[in-house]
Parts: sequence; C-alpha cells; structure tokens
Amino acid sequence: MKPLHLVAVTAGLSQPSSTRLLADRLTTAAQRQLADAGRPVEVQVVELRELATAIAQHMVTGFPGTALRAALDAVTRADALIAVTPVFTASYSGLFKSFFDVLDNEALVDKPVLIAATGGTARHSLVLDHALRPLFGYLRAVTVPTGVYAASEDWGAAGDDRTDGLSERIDRAARQLAGLLVDAPPAPHRDDDEVVPFAQQLAAVRGA
Repeated sequence: MKPLHLVAVTAGLSQPSSTRLLADRLTTAAQRQLADAGRPVEVQVVELRELATAIAQHMVTGFPGTALRAALDAVTRADALIAVTPVFTASYSGLFKSFFDVLDNEALVDKPVLIAATGGTARHSLVLDHALRPLFGYLRAVTVPTGVYAASEDWGAAGDDRTDGLSERIDRAARQLAGLLVDAPPAPHRDDDEVVPFAQQLAAVRGA
C-alpha cells in the first residue's frame, strides 16, 4: 500500500520552539492513529523560519528559490497538512501568512488540514476560529473540526487527567485527521466561482 504523505508546516521563530514541539506531537499522534488503521505514512516537516528570506524574495520577484519551491511542492503533493503558527497580535504570524500567500490557490482544495497555534495565554485561543479557519476555508481545504491551541500553561498540564488537557485535544484532532484520510472518499472538485442562473435555481425550488 502506498504510504500517505503528511506535511507539517510550522512557523515558530525560536529554537527550540513550542510551535515546533506542538507540530511534532500532532504529527506523532496522527501517525499513531493511521498506523492503527493499517495505513503507512511518510512525514515531512517544513520549518518556515528557514525559508523566511526566500519567502520575502518570492513575494517581491515572483520566483521561489530551490528550498522554497521544494516546500511548496511538498505541501501541494501532501495527502494532508498540519499547520501550526505562533500567535502574533491576536492572529497568525506574518511569516505563516506569507507562506500561504505564495502557495498556489488550488494547492489545498479538498485537502484535510489540522490547524493549531501556540501563545502565551489561553485568551488567544480564538485565533483558531477567527483567523486560521477563515484562511483555510478561503483556500477550500477541509479543516479538521478540532483545532489545537497550546498556551504556556498547557505544557505543564500535558498528560494530566483534565478533560481539557492538551494531550486529549491532540489525540482528538489527530483521530479526526486520520478519519478524513482513511474513511472518507475524495471529495469531488467543485468550482465555487460557478454561478447558477436565478431562473435555474427557481425552477429547482418549484420542482421540489
């Protein structure tokens, strides 16, 4: 059986990075879920901090360097994506957004995406619904229902018995991502820009 290709995009700037740590934990959990379902998976991590200069140059010149082109191709070919960003000014980081700005608009159509973010306080957890979901909705990805946000205090609580523990959220999101890859048939491509004439819509309603 051909292995699934899972790509994790992480926009952490420090090293070590809690954003990369969260990406690694999500990736490991997804691998475990897929292994339990009998599906082999290959994982690739794209560290955006290593591509920051190339992304900026591409936005100015329109030409990606070799490393950036490889990263864009990996995301385009992936069967699923894990996208993790630190929170900057109550939203995703500029580096994170810039990477998806230079990605082809068709690259994520119908692709399962698990969204996640890290921040210093739990007050920023709404970034998942207010920033990340709209972004990937615009790119027509299939976003996993459970997004994972990790505040600073979550790292000390990971693995505890609380119902809102980080480990539980990671496992639930990974299970949902694996379910999209294993259980659901590929969604047919649909052109969201197609306009159905009003007369045709009205006729359909009258015939219902």
